[in-house]
Amino acid sequence: MTLIQMQPRSANATPVHRTAADMDTGAPQVCDDMTIEVALSVMDSARSGHLLVCDNDDLCTQLVTQAQLAAVRDSSAYTDRVQLRDILGDRLPFTSPETSMAEAEHAMRCRRLDALPLVDEQGSALGVLALAG
Repeated sequence: MTLIQMQPRSANATPVHRTAADMDTGAPQVCDDMTIEVALSVMDSARSGHLLVCDNDDLCTQLVTQAQLAAVRDSSAYTDRVQLRDILGDRLPFTSPETSMAEAEHAMRCRRLDALPLVDEQGSALGVLALAG
């Protein structure tokens, strides 16, 4: 696997030492009070395999995948009132815009993650770095 090739933000110059800030990492963001069904619908509409989940203070708390949400929806304990905050476990690791692409890829491989949330110094979600399959 390698990191997904995304367009650098500046079309004029490609940085020699690429960091996460140089990548176009747009990703759908939702609030943790959203229900599973609505989150799956947002994911389908955005044609994305994951969502960034934020709390009421707009701070990134988790990254969820379509597979995780489908597993919850298909479980016997599921009801249509289950919210994202009800299923979130431990926080995943995050990366900052200053992280080099090599460091981010290494961290994802070591932790066996397909995607890693990108957050600023305050914890606000900026996007997602993902590995290509």
